[in-house]
Order: sequence, then C-alpha cells, then structure tokens
Amino acid sequence: MRIRKSLELALNILVHSKLRSWLTIIGIIIGIGAVVAIVSISEGAKQEMETRLGSLGADVLTVTSGFSRAMGSGGEFRMRFDNDESSSTTKNLTKKDVIIIETVPNVLYAMGAISGRGDLTYSGKTASANIQGVDASVWKDITTETIDSGRFLMQSDKYSVVIGGRLATETFENGIPLNSKVTIEGKSFTVVGITTSGSTVYMPIEIARTTLEDAGGEKLDSISVKIEDVALSEATVGNITSRLMLSRGILYEKDRDFSVISPAEMQATMTSTLNTLSLFLGAIAAISLVVGGIGIANTMFTSVLEKTRDIGIMKAIGAKNRDVLLIFLFNSGFIGLVGGIGGIVLGSIASSLISSAGGLSSNSGGGMGGGMMRMFSSTALTWQLLVGSLLFSVLIGVIAGAIPAYRASKLNPVDALRYE
Repeated sequence: MRIRKSLELALNILVHSKLRSWLTIIGIIIGIGAVVAIVSISEGAKQEMETRLGSLGADVLTVTSGFSRAMGSGGEFRMRFDNDESSSTTKNLTKKDVIIIETVPNVLYAMGAISGRGDLTYSGKTASANIQGVDASVWKDITTETIDSGRFLMQSDKYSVVIGGRLATETFENGIPLNSKVTIEGKSFTVVGITTSGSTVYMPIEIARTTLEDAGGEKLDSISVKIEDVALSEATVGNITSRLMLSRGILYEKDRDFSVISPAEMQATMTSTLNTLSLFLGAIAAISLVVGGIGIANTMFTSVLEKTRDIGIMKAIGAKNRDVLLIFLFNSGFIGLVGGIGGIVLGSIASSLISSAGGLSSNSGGGMGGGMMRMFSSTALTWQLLVGSLLFSVLIGVIAGAIPAYRASKLNPVDALRYE
C-alpha cells in the first residue's frame, strides 16, 4: 500500500471521527494556545524591558534613598522594593552625597534630582504628569533622553520645561507645540524642548522645589551618575557604596539606607523574575498538553477497537502490518496537526488581546503599575515559536498514537474478522 493511500485513509478516519475525537482536538488546541500565548507575551515583555532599560543607558547609575529601591533617571521606568524600615528613619539624599560621588574614580558627572506629580494645563485641558527637577548645568550630559525638537535645559533657564514626546503628542488632542506656554501647578512655563518619547516634564530643580508639594529643603529623590568606563560599572557601584556609607557613618551593610543600582543589575533581576513566571505558567500549559496527549491515546485505542473488523478485511486483501501502523500513526498525527493549527490561532488571538489590554492599562495608569503593564503591551510571535508549537503538537499526537497503532498492526486477521 502506498503512503499516499495510507494518508488518505487516515484523513478519512479523522473527518468521519465521532465527537470524542474533536473533543480531544479541543484539548490540544487549548494546550498549544496557552503555550503560544505565554511564550509570546513573555518574550515580548523581555524585549520591552530590554528596550526600556537600554534607554536608561548602561553608563548611568542611579542612587536612591532607602535600601533596595531603584528608579530610572528618566522617570519612566520605576522599581521599588522597600525594606521594612519606615520612611521616618530613612536619611534623605542631599547635595553633600552628590559631591562625594563626584570624587569616586570612573565618575564623570553626578546629578541630584527630585520628582513628583503635578497638574499640567494647556489649551483648557488638564492632565496629571510626572515632573522631574534636574540640574540644568549637567542634565544634558547625563540624560539618555533625545531631543526631537527644541533644546535641552540650560543653566540660565528658570521657568522653562522640556516635555516628553508622548505627553506632547498623545495626551493633548492638538498636541503641545514648541515654545508654547503651559501651566504647571498654577505656574506658567515655556516649552523649550520636546523629547522623542516618554511623558515626563523636566524643569530646573530650584523651580521644581517651589512647584511640587513636599519638595522643599535640600533633599533629593535620586542621584544619576554618569560613568566613564562601563566595564568598571560593578567596581564603581562598590566604590560609591563604600564612600557613601563612610560619609553617612554607616558601619554595617544591614544598616545601609541607600541603594546604588545599575541597569544591568535591574535587567538581571527582572529577567530572572520573568523567566520564573514563564516557567510556572508554562508548566500549567504543559499539563493541558499532557491531558491532550492522554486524550489522543484514549481516542486511538477506541478507534482501533471500533475498526478491528476493518483492519481484518484490509489484512485479508493484502495490507501489511506496516500499512496498518502508518494509517493509525498518520491519524494521530493529523489530530495533533489540527490541534496545533487551532492552538496557534487561539494563542495568537489571546496574546493580541492581552497585549491590547496591557496597552490600555498603561495609558490609563501611571507610576510603577503603568510601567509594568507597558511591559506586557507587546508580543513576540516569531515564526520559530509558531513552527515549533505546530511540530510539537504533531509529535505529541504521533507519540500518543504509537502504542494503539502498533497494537492495530499486530492484530491477527482471522481474529479481527471474527470480532463483533
């Protein structure tokens, strides 16, 4: 019997299968769909994270008050892992810390910054925005932001701001043009620059202290540090830590009340977290595939019993054991193939819906929650993932159907013809 004929017979069995075969296929669809959705969302989140951490600059370190707490210098990417120590006992960062950091080898620039949220009004519409006060004399040398139009802040600027491109073009219906006047917390500012992305408003730190609530005094929310040699990043972090501990009178690591974070360290931590989450969700999806494989085996065993007499007839007219084996192997493979195709379609739709939901949530929410949701607003549906999922589904079908197919091929034609 030709292989083509075996394929035709196997396909005919599938087309005329009873409801249980299609229920088995649905199980495979759900399992493969879950795998495709989980992997695509996970890979998309990793790519989004790498893009955002890459935008912080590998040569820019961030120092924050409070142990194990980090915030990106652009105000767009935030991570906070606060310890149990209350904020009342945490010592704030000050200009003195900036001066000490500037003396550390491999440090080019150090800049203190304060941040908060404020109401920005333009053309009668008001929106809440991230506000960051920066040292205009060195900000352009440290920041990883790029200017789309206009210029960076200058040391002579007072009531001037640079706004994020997303805030300028998406938040306000007609956009905010360069050199326009905006009102922030009741004060008038001139837009002197618009960045290519982001939604943060940058202004001179002296003006920010009088504009933002609870931003007076000398405290700093963070210190951005530009280093010369990225290869010495880890050593520089250690040197900054030791000198700040000495200047603050801290003897033991457990008493440290500040953190020095590098983008590489943040990326390693978040990549590990995403990998763990993907592994956990993937294990759940794998359970669905195992159940689907058991369903295929059960369906094939039942199919062999139902077609025992047909097998006897085929063997009586010259079909060999190999022919019968191929027919049932092809049949189980077809079940996996159909389930795989359906699973790819389902997984692609699910990942798109999750991505859309993540995009909507990130647009409506701010802070850490919005930043985290933005990480899940993109997917990575690669051809390797789709082809791999399809081949995996077919492989599951073939493996699950191997034993029933082998038993069918070994049936004695005389006994098979007598089977009722």
